[in-house]
Amino acid sequence: MRHPVPALPAASVVALLVVVAALLGPAPSAAADTRPTAVVALGDSAASGDGAGDYEAGTRGEGGDWCHRSAHAYVHRTGLPGESINLACSGADSAAVAFGGTHNTEGSQAQRLGEVAGRYRVTTVVLQVGANDDAALTATGIACIRAFIDPRQPPCRDTIGPQVPARMAATGAKVEGAVRDVREAMRRAGYTDSGYELVLVSYAAPVTDRMVPVQAAQGCPYSRADAGWGRTVLFPALSATIAGVAERTGARFLDMVRATEGREACSHALYSEEWQRRITVDPEALVHGGLDAVGFHLAQESFHPTAAAHAEMGRCLGDFVRADAVTASCVAGPDGRDRLAPAPPAAAPGA
Repeated sequence: MRHPVPALPAASVVALLVVVAALLGPAPSAAADTRPTAVVALGDSAASGDGAGDYEAGTRGEGGDWCHRSAHAYVHRTGLPGESINLACSGADSAAVAFGGTHNTEGSQAQRLGEVAGRYRVTTVVLQVGANDDAALTATGIACIRAFIDPRQPPCRDTIGPQVPARMAATGAKVEGAVRDVREAMRRAGYTDSGYELVLVSYAAPVTDRMVPVQAAQGCPYSRADAGWGRTVLFPALSATIAGVAERTGARFLDMVRATEGREACSHALYSEEWQRRITVDPEALVHGGLDAVGFHLAQESFHPTAAAHAEMGRCLGDFVRADAVTASCVAGPDGRDRLAPAPPAAAPGA
């Protein structure tokens, strides 16, 4: 026959629990992450800072590395806490970001991101890529210059314009593949997809139809009509493509099409008032890269944002990361400041 166990008074129960807790010690907790925090940029020349000057030693053409990572690149100007690390490389395409890719003697940016994510607690990854995929912005710019110089050539807006939808569709697929590898690199480093901010960024239009007179003689040898097409059609189409990738992959998106508006190449009488380089020849490329600089690399900085532009874009990017919005735009104001604005309405990439 079982005898009933006498109930303990409530006060005794509490006292017993206190004694047990003291004997067992504090409950185990996860070790604090003492690694320094970091913001990391991936992508091509727009992210590396090509055009902003003061390039890191080893990325100025030495040994064939023309990544042109600038001390003034926007990743270093966000005002976000922690270290700023630039893995972007001028001329890189989506394949160079993805696993297995190489460019300018450097290996996969996603692979190196994973290594950085082990040494640092990465809070934000910024990816700006796509211009060197099927969107082919550099080749398109050269085609527009050729059409301006050779009157036998039709305008580039007529020859390339009909190809834009197909080009952007192909670009979107490649950028999406790069995003998948960036996500995977972070997962391998122990991060969940929600454990950091992934921000996809589009490109600031470097040209405008609102140019100074005799623009060709001042470093902008293309027609006003083709420049207007680039500003209002081509760059917005690429931006819409990248925005679509961000939506499909759960990333945030920052539109930069208008980030240098009113300060594009050849938009002012004084070059110092512009945020985009005109055709620029850099003799220092010969110093660091030797004969390898002859040709494209001598003018590699052309039609890229200046250090002043990167300062404003970086500050705007920092404001965006700290905000709650999933999408937004950086728009240049008449006071020479970039400010956050609502993202443009969704549009067909080739519209």
